[in-house]
Amino acid sequence: MTRSEQPALHPEEKMNRPFLSLVIPAYNEESRLPATLERISEYLGQRDYGYEVIVVSDGSRDRTAAVAARWRPEGFPLEVIDRKENQGKGYTVREGAARARGEYILFSDADLSTPIEEVEKFFPFFREGFEVVIGSRSLKDSDIVVRQPWHRELMGRVFNGLVRFLAVPGVADTQCGFKCFTRRAADEIFPRCRIEGFSFDVEILHLARKLGLPVKEVPVRWFNAPGSSVSPLRDSLLMLIDIIRIRVYSIGRSYRSPDPAPDPREPGG
Repeated sequence: MTRSEQPALHPEEKMNRPFLSLVIPAYNEESRLPATLERISEYLGQRDYGYEVIVVSDGSRDRTAAVAARWRPEGFPLEVIDRKENQGKGYTVREGAARARGEYILFSDADLSTPIEEVEKFFPFFREGFEVVIGSRSLKDSDIVVRQPWHRELMGRVFNGLVRFLAVPGVADTQCGFKCFTRRAADEIFPRCRIEGFSFDVEILHLARKLGLPVKEVPVRWFNAPGSSVSPLRDSLLMLIDIIRIRVYSIGRSYRSPDPAPDPREPGG
């Protein structure tokens, strides 16, 4: 993307914030993070917009945080948050988003199942007025290079059917770990979130719809990466419970505007 294609920022914003913040939630990713950060550095380093990378280790039992912190080539804008207790992927993404300073906030799985360059497909839709743009493995033009095992694909189809019925109608794939938000959308959505596990993606999209923030689903390239920490039986049950919780929260007043909190991006926050 060239500078002329970027949505305009005020002069003071150009000075104080990057164009893109990339948040990477990580749990026991010691072995994969170096290659992931290398690829991100190689690609974003060639863009003509400013960026930052925030790795949040979610109570990892290995050396995830140490490996990430040590990977610091000159000029690479990396922040590492080392949480000592495991809180869940939803909590971890929210913490990274709260630290992010960018005009756009992208979160990506640590294995780069969706290659980082796919983010360039998102920016035209932001210029059209969408506030949330998400990658999808389930659209006609999606390119699934390496597929999941059949039982995981079946689990995904059943889960997405329940999601469309109960929480987010019209979205083919809520669980692809590659989603991007405008600054406004991130500031409206993330402080309201309550789901800490894998169903946080559903909650994010449900809240976007509830708040009237336009969502665009975009086909992406995707590779299944081995070593997933998702348990098909246990996590399917937990995700179903979470969907019911989202419905209950939405019907009640749990998603009302939260009280203002100190901004961690500001001094003293």
